[in-house]
Amino acid sequence: LAAGGLVCTLGGPQANPALTLALLCTRKLSALRGAAGVLAQCAGATLASAAARAALPDDASLVTRVSAMGTAGTALAWETFATFQLALAAFAAAEHAAPQAGLALGSAVAAGALAAGPFSGGSMNPARSVGPAIVTGVWDDHWVSWGHPRAPPESPS
Repeated sequence: LAAGGLVCTLGGPQANPALTLALLCTRKLSALRGAAGVLAQCAGATLASAAARAALPDDASLVTRVSAMGTAGTALAWETFATFQLALAAFAAAEHAAPQAGLALGSAVAAGALAAGPFSGGSMNPARSVGPAIVTGVWDDHWVSWGHPRAPPESPS
């Protein structure tokens, strides 16, 4: 509902770094505006995470993590699928400036969170994952949210 409300009031699909990257790849956004957007999105997520950490008694639930139900590869696959369907909905909503755009995007966020949530936390937003990681210092399997290769595990000394 919050995502839908934001789309209705602010418009446009540039709500997270994954969507900003999609706009850059399709040349609907300049490199400078894209870089500024990603920095602003990550800074906003970090500030929001700091506020949530101060307000909540247990900050462990802020961080998106790979669940015990699957592997990091499974989480990456679900996160990729959820982010793709969100980007598809965002582009479709942007092409047709209809009043239902907020409902469409909010529904895409809900569907992605429900589908990917049990495996990866259903972030679909790299900024949503990086903000809590910066604030808490917990970076376990954080690469799943950005799609980067995983660093090899450290050997115990």
